[in-house]
Amino acid sequence: MPHPRAIIFRAPSILYKTRMASTTSDKATPERRAELLQNLAETKTRFAEASGSLSHAPTLVVVSKTKPAWMIRACYEEGERDFGENSDIDLVNKAKKLADLDSLRWHFIGVMKKTEGDELRRQARMRDLTTVSNLHAIQSLTTIEDADIYNDAIHADRKTPLNVLLQVNTSGEVQKSGLQYVDADAEAADSPLFKLACHIIEHCPKLHFQGLMTIGSQVESLASSERPNQDFETLKKTRDVLEGMLQTNPEFNGRWGDKGKLLLSMGMTADFEAGLRAGSHIVRVGTGIFGARRMK
Repeated sequence: MPHPRAIIFRAPSILYKTRMASTTSDKATPERRAELLQNLAETKTRFAEASGSLSHAPTLVVVSKTKPAWMIRACYEEGERDFGENSDIDLVNKAKKLADLDSLRWHFIGVMKKTEGDELRRQARMRDLTTVSNLHAIQSLTTIEDADIYNDAIHADRKTPLNVLLQVNTSGEVQKSGLQYVDADAEAADSPLFKLACHIIEHCPKLHFQGLMTIGSQVESLASSERPNQDFETLKKTRDVLEGMLQTNPEFNGRWGDKGKLLLSMGMTADFEAGLRAGSHIVRVGTGIFGARRMK
């Protein structure tokens, strides 16, 4: 039987797009603010309904992308505390503008890809990102090299390790970043995913391996109102395999996850309800709240 809300699952996203399409500016007008807060309220209602049966309290990460800082402040004033950015440059700049918001937590969910002749600049940007004192998590880590760069860059006066989630490519799409998923212990033992997790635990004391993140395929997203999202199921299986292997090493106890469990970050504007129904701990919603991003 389909989920009882399946008939209306896609409708709110369509309403968002229609309402936001009529907005031609992100200037801080009363009308634009009212529009934003209405979208936020609708998202929070859907979030609460979809997470009602969970045994844990999930986190809504509000993803502002290219939107201006005043919009983040408006959402913060409505009680939101977790905000995400795809661009490291935007995150650093907005963190400076919003430094007075003491309880704000930043999540970096983008990828700083290597480009020929630009590696030194990329590493400098990674170090700049770690200077943001309220950077709560990096949700897109994929290499031992980057783990080491972040770990070495973090200031000694940071009070707690920086949370990191490893990005997993659960759909197999070549255009998506992420490490190969695993579905068996024997396969996982030699996988880049397991090796990266162990490296962080053993050699990166300023980082905390918190969990796994994925961006599912559009096909699975569109079908997730009618059946379980297979990309989310793949991430859950990968989580189970990794947890089982990490639990066999007593030296790792208390050094990963949250109370012996890896957190899952899965679900965005079009499929965050499916992510929550699948047991996600973190969902990332941008377009549904802010509208489509501006092209730079």
